[in-house]
Amino acid sequence: MSESRVPVLVVGGSLVGLTTAAQLGAHGVRSLVVERHPGTAIHPRAASFHQRTMEIFRGLGIQQSVQDAAAREFVQNGAIMAVESLAGKELAYFQTNYNQGVEELSPTPRLFLTQIGLEPLLRDRACELGADVRFNTELVSFSQDADSVRAVIRDRTDGTENTVTADYLVAADGAHSMVRRQLGIGLAGRGDFARCITIYFRSDVRPMIGDRNLSVIYVNHPEFLGFFRFAIDGDAGFLAVFSTLSADGGRNTDVAADTSTERCTSFVRAALGAPDDWPIEIDSVQQWDASASWAEQFRGGRVLLAGDAAHVMPPTGGFGGNTGVADAHNLAWKLALVLQGHAGAGLLDSYDAERRPGSAMVVEQAYVRYVARLDPSLPKENLAEELDDAAVELGAVCHSDAVVTDGDPVPGTHNPRTGSALVGARAPHLWLDRDGERISTLDLVRGGFVLLAGPAGDAWCAAAHTVGKELGLDVAAARIGGEIADPAGIFAQSYGIDADGAVLVRPDDVVAWRSVSTAADPADALRGVLERILALA
Repeated sequence: MSESRVPVLVVGGSLVGLTTAAQLGAHGVRSLVVERHPGTAIHPRAASFHQRTMEIFRGLGIQQSVQDAAAREFVQNGAIMAVESLAGKELAYFQTNYNQGVEELSPTPRLFLTQIGLEPLLRDRACELGADVRFNTELVSFSQDADSVRAVIRDRTDGTENTVTADYLVAADGAHSMVRRQLGIGLAGRGDFARCITIYFRSDVRPMIGDRNLSVIYVNHPEFLGFFRFAIDGDAGFLAVFSTLSADGGRNTDVAADTSTERCTSFVRAALGAPDDWPIEIDSVQQWDASASWAEQFRGGRVLLAGDAAHVMPPTGGFGGNTGVADAHNLAWKLALVLQGHAGAGLLDSYDAERRPGSAMVVEQAYVRYVARLDPSLPKENLAEELDDAAVELGAVCHSDAVVTDGDPVPGTHNPRTGSALVGARAPHLWLDRDGERISTLDLVRGGFVLLAGPAGDAWCAAAHTVGKELGLDVAAARIGGEIADPAGIFAQSYGIDADGAVLVRPDDVVAWRSVSTAADPADALRGVLERILALA
C-alpha cells in the first residue's frame, strides 16, 4: 500500500467537492479529490444557479464559460410558475422572468444549467489550479489525531488501496455522508417528509409549452404534486413527483414504492396534459428523499462538512447546490491561511459559526416554499416567514470572531435591495471604473483581503500596505473615488463611511470591519482587526 501526503483531502467530486478544490487552488493550496463515481454528473441535477454562486464562479474566472454552457442547455430568463398540467390550467406565476428585479444587485445573472454541463468546467478549473481529481476512487476509512487525518482510499477499477495523510479533510460526500456518520454528527431540522422520484424522459413537449418561456413548472395535478424542467429543444426533460393524492384528499408521500415504467409514463402524460397515446420514452428513474435538515456540527476536529453532507433541503427555490458552493467559498480561504501559517487554527471555528446558522436559514426557506407550493398539509410549527429570494441568495450575515462589528445587534439576514453594506454580509455590488474598464466592487476582491477606502482614505491605503507586509499577508487597498472612479458617486454612502473612512472585505467578499472615518493610527487599528479575524491575537 503506497502512502502520500496532501494538505487537503476532499471526499466527493461533484459540484461542491470540485468547487472546494478549485477555490483551494485559487488560494495556492493543493488538494486531492476522490469521487466514487466514474466521472462527473450524468443526471441533470441542481439546474438553478443564483447570483451569489455566479459571483463565486466569476472570481474563479469561469463566468463566461458557465454562461455559454447554460445557453446551450436552456433558454434563459424563463418563468417559474404552477399549472394543473402543462397543457391545462395555469395556477400561478412566482416569477415571470428569472432575473427580473435582481439585475442591479450583482454583476452576474441567475441562470439555469445542469450539473452535467457545469461539473466538467469546475473539474478542469480545479485541475488547472493544481488539484488532483480521481474518479472511480472511494474513501474506505479515515482516522484523525491532533496533527492530521489519515485516510485509506480505494481505486474501484482495480481494487488498489492507498493511504493518504492530510492536514484536513473536507467531506462533500452527499446527503448520506459516510464521513458525517463516522464522526457521529447528528442532524437537526425537520427530517424526511417524502420519498420522491425523478423521471427522466424523452418526448416532444413543444405543443404543450407553446410560445411560453418556462424555466420551472410546478405541477399541482389533482392526482399528484411535482415539477418539470425541459431541455432547450423541447424533446426531453424530467418530472419530479413528490406525492400522490386520493379523491378524498389523502396524500401518499411514498411515491418511490412503485417506479414501474407504466406508472412513470402515466405520471408524465398526466403532467403534460397529453393524450393517452402521446409518445413518451422513459430513460431512467431516480429515487430520493425530500428532507429539510442540517448537521448539528459542521466541524469534527480536522474534518469539515460541506454541501449535502452538511445540509439537505427540498428543491423548491433551488437553494441546495448554491448553499454548498457558498460553503466551499467560505471555507477555502480559511483553510489556506491556516495551512500557510498566516492564521491561527481558531479561524476554522468561524466556518461552523457562520455556515451552520446560515444553512439552517436557507433550509427553512426551502421548506417554507415546499409547504406553500407543493404540500400545505405538512406541519407548520415554527414556520419561518418567507423571505424575498434575493435576501436568501445574497443577504446572509456572518456572526463569528472572523467579523469585527461595532457592538450593535446584527440580524441573521438582510435585504440586499437596500444597497447598503452591513458588517458580516456580502459587500454590495456597485459599478466602478478602473482605467476605463467597468468593474464591480466585488472584482476588487481577488484572493485576499482588500481595504476599500473613501476618496480621502490615503492613510488607510498606506496602512494596508504596511500591515500586510508585517503580517506576510495579501492586503490590497483601493481608494474609491480616487484612483478608482465611482461614477454614481454613491460608494461612501452605500458602505456607510465618510470620505476618509474604510471597510475591510474578506477573501469571500464579506465585509469584515468598518471604520466610518479615519483612525488616530490607521495601521494600528487595521493590525488589531486582522489579528483578531485571523485568530492571531
